[in-house]
Amino acid sequence: MVPDTYLTVKSFTQGLYKEKGSRFISFVWPVSDEEEIKDILESTRKEHHAARHHCYAWVLGPQRDHFRANDDGEPSGSAGKPILGQINSRNLTNICIIVVRYFGGKLLGVSGLINAYRSAAVAALENAEIFECQLS
Repeated sequence: MVPDTYLTVKSFTQGLYKEKGSRFISFVWPVSDEEEIKDILESTRKEHHAARHHCYAWVLGPQRDHFRANDDGEPSGSAGKPILGQINSRNLTNICIIVVRYFGGKLLGVSGLINAYRSAAVAALENAEIFECQLS
C-alpha cells in the first residue's frame, strides 16, 4: 500500500561534530531529484575543497525506494551507511545529507568513523525542522 504522506525536512541545516582533532561538518538539504543532488555535491566539494572526505547519503520518493550512500574513500561502510541509517531511523525522504571531514591527524578506526559520521548526521538533523507532506 502506497502511503499518502511522507516525512522530509523543511530547509537547509547544518551541524558539527569534533573527534580527536577531526572536524565533521554536516549539511542537510531537502531535495526532489538526482540532478539537484549532483549540483549540491559539486558545490559542496568546491566550497570545502580542502576537506579530506565528502561522504553522503540521500533518499528520494514517497516510498523511500530510491537511495544511495557513499563513503568517499573512507573504509567501506564507515561513513555513508551511518548517515543513511540516521535518515532511515527518522523515516525521512527527499533528503540529502553530506558530511565533510577535515582530518585532524589522528586515525579514528572504523568504529570511531562510524560513530563520528553518525553523530555528525544527528547534529544536523537535530537542527532541521521535519514535517509531513501530503502526496498530491
